[in-house]
Parts: sequence; structure tokens; C-alpha cells
Amino acid sequence: MPLALLALAIGAFGIGTTEFVIMGLLPEVAADYGVSIPTAGYLVTGYALGVMFGAPLMTVLGTKISRKRMLMLLMGLFIVGNLLSAVAPVFGVMLIGRVVASLAHGAFFGIGSVVAADLVAPDKKAGAIAMMFTGLTVANVVGVPLGTLVGQSIGWRVTFAIVAALGVVGLAGIAKLVPDMPKAEGVHLRHELAAFKNVQVLLAMAMTVLGFGGVFAAITYIAPMMTHAAGFAEGSVTWLLVLFGLGMVGGNLVGGRFADRALMPMLYVSLGALALVLALFTLTAHNKILAAVTITLIGALGFATVPPLQKRVLDQAHGAPTLASAVNIGAFNLGNALSAWLGGLVIAAGLGYTAPNWVGALLAAAALLLAILSAALERREATAAPASVPVTEQRTVVHH
Repeated sequence: MPLALLALAIGAFGIGTTEFVIMGLLPEVAADYGVSIPTAGYLVTGYALGVMFGAPLMTVLGTKISRKRMLMLLMGLFIVGNLLSAVAPVFGVMLIGRVVASLAHGAFFGIGSVVAADLVAPDKKAGAIAMMFTGLTVANVVGVPLGTLVGQSIGWRVTFAIVAALGVVGLAGIAKLVPDMPKAEGVHLRHELAAFKNVQVLLAMAMTVLGFGGVFAAITYIAPMMTHAAGFAEGSVTWLLVLFGLGMVGGNLVGGRFADRALMPMLYVSLGALALVLALFTLTAHNKILAAVTITLIGALGFATVPPLQKRVLDQAHGAPTLASAVNIGAFNLGNALSAWLGGLVIAAGLGYTAPNWVGALLAAAALLLAILSAALERREATAAPASVPVTEQRTVVHH
């Protein structure tokens, strides 16, 4: 794997840390600003919505410059957003800081996925994408738990200041290691937009929204769920997030390896198992050992879907994949926003802190149904294609 993938992974590490560290710090932030836990959950929803809208916006703005320069600009935006979060005097300003940081997220992973795939042979593309996303998953093993620990012991503002410093390291890594790859010649915005006419691209994005949304329904409220339902101390949330992160690392690498061999079967297994485990989490959340095991499995199964879904979008939007790739990252975060909001609703309705797990299970099951539908449509198109060839040839002859 090229060394440039390390630079992308470093940037992904910083972004992953800021995205997920808020989960373990929701109680502290809520207490500091005097807002409820569901209201503090808007910091998750706001970030996710920023990614969703920022992904296409930043990608379109970056069509005129090289991919390397755009990645560097995005890391600069990330740094500014996290510094704003660190010094925010009121909740509204912190929310703005989260949104500013989030604008870099989707385009970074979208453009980064295209760059990573272009750096390797065709049969290793999903593996290269997984390698970049390893930075995001390792953030959950190292960055998020340490950030949570720092936030709980010293102050959550210090955590966001450290995250901004991580952004500086990521920016330097990209400047040093990523080759200056020019944008593809002859590919214009209209070509990028044409990818969205492809039903398979849209289905893959819908699978992304629902499948990863299932993960976030549970994980957004992991701190109050584990302290209230399982009986863990607040300090235990840190190592529970480590287990989630370890699951993510393993699931991401397995997903990348098998997506290059059998993409759709990999999705069937991971989405089906994810739906089952999330449903079981409503029961296992009340037992410390079973809760810890389940959290690890949610991380593994959730991130096993990331490389195959990202590769499927790149495959289906071949020729002009940058915008579709970035929008799919936005789709991950639309799922995050949707599930964080739905999870907050069921908690606010008095259904308890484990209720978001049912929301997650239903979302993951819906993603599995879409995967089955997508494969069925693809088989039908493959069967119909040979039959249409003679008709096309015949029309050509008649025309001449």
C-alpha cells in the first residue's frame, strides 16, 4: 500500500476523533451549558447534517483545483471548526463550530476515497479505501477514548483543542506525502451529476443511510444508556468506546478484504447480523459483560459495511465518481443525523435509554432489504442486456 494512504489515514484519524468523541462527552457538555441530554444530541445531529450538505458543496467548489490542494483546504476548515468549538461561550456557538468542522468531513472522505482507489491496482481498491478509513476506526480506539478521558478529567474544551492540533498534523501529512494528482480531464460537473440518475448509485446511498444509521441510533446515547441501564460508572464509558473502536477496526479491514472478493454477500451478512445484534442490545444493555460484547459487535458489523458500500458507489458511478463518493459520505452522516434524532425522540417519549436500539435494528433491517432489491435489479439488468443487443444492431442497420 502506498505511503500516501498513511497521510489520508492521519487526516481521517483527526476527523474520526472529532465526530465520535462527542458521544462520550454529551453529559459534560450538557451540564456545562445547562441543556438536556437530547438537546446536547443536536451536536451530533448538527455535525451529521453539516457533513451531508457540506459533502456535495465542498466537492463542487473543489472541482477547479487539484485533489491534493482541496484535501489541504478541507483540513484547514476542520481546524477552524474545532478551535471554535473549544472556545464557544454558549451552546449555539459550539453548534456552529461543529457544523464548520463537519463541512470538511464528507468531501475529505469522498475525495480521499477516489485518491486512495487511484493509487492501487483495480483488485485492491476496496482494500485501499479501507486503509484510509482505518484512520477513522483507530480514532475510536485511541483518539475518542483519550479525548473522552481528557474531557471528563480536565475539561471537554481541552479535548477539542487537541483535536484541532490533530488537524494540523493531518494537514502536514497530506502536504508531504500525497502526490499532486490533477483532476480528471474532460470530467465536468454535469458528468458528476449524471451518476445520480443511476438507480444502483441511489440504492447504495440509501443502504448507507439506513445501515450506518442503525449503528448511530445505539452509539449516540451510549453514555447515558450504559450508566443508567447497565450500571457502569461514568469513567467506564471510555473503555466501552475502546471496545467499540476495536470492533470498528476489525470490521473495516474484514469488510475491505471481502468486498474485493464478494461485495454483495458481504453486505447481506453484515447488515443482517447488525440488525439482529442491535435488537438483542435492548436486552444485553442491562448486563455489563453482555453489553460490552454487544458494543464491540456493533462496531465490527457497522464498519464492515463501509468499504463495500463506498466501493459500490465508486463502481456504479465510474468515470465521474468524486461527487457521488462524497455524497455517499454525506449519506453515512444523514443516517447518523436521522438515527440520533429518532433516538432522542424515543428517549424523550419516556421509552427508556435502550429504546434507540430498536430504532437501529429496524434501520439496519431496512438496509438489508434494499441490498437484496439492488442485487435483484442488477441480475435483471444483466439478463436483459444481451437480449437488447440484436435490436440495437438492427436499428443501426435500418438507420444507415
